[in-house]
Amino acid sequence: MRNLVVGAVVAVGLVVGGAATAVADPSEPVTITLSADQVQNLCEKRLPKIEQRATRLLERIQGDASTRGSAAWLRARAAKERDAGRETSAQLLEERADRRAGHVDQLDQAKKWATDFQSQHCGAK
Repeated sequence: MRNLVVGAVVAVGLVVGGAATAVADPSEPVTITLSADQVQNLCEKRLPKIEQRATRLLERIQGDASTRGSAAWLRARAAKERDAGRETSAQLLEERADRRAGHVDQLDQAKKWATDFQSQHCGAK
């Protein structure tokens, strides 16, 4: 799951950053120029995939206890483990659920970056 979240955030970073790296003071703005073909590729192919992936991950994380992989599902598993007397595994599952729920803000930000880029550079769709 962590790889999926990191992948979505990195993908948005590549979209916004143009896959170029610059060595500069982070407080100074850096201008990166993209060709029309690069912008078209981002608008038509990459941004929809990024938005879909972030949406799917958010739905999964925020799902109910019957949604496999959701934070609630992990907490339900932790409760079962705790009821069975396995406190260590219950604690691990709780921590995993907390980490997973902590990715919601990152995914929301990735979706916002993709939407902002699309509205500024891709025209009205």
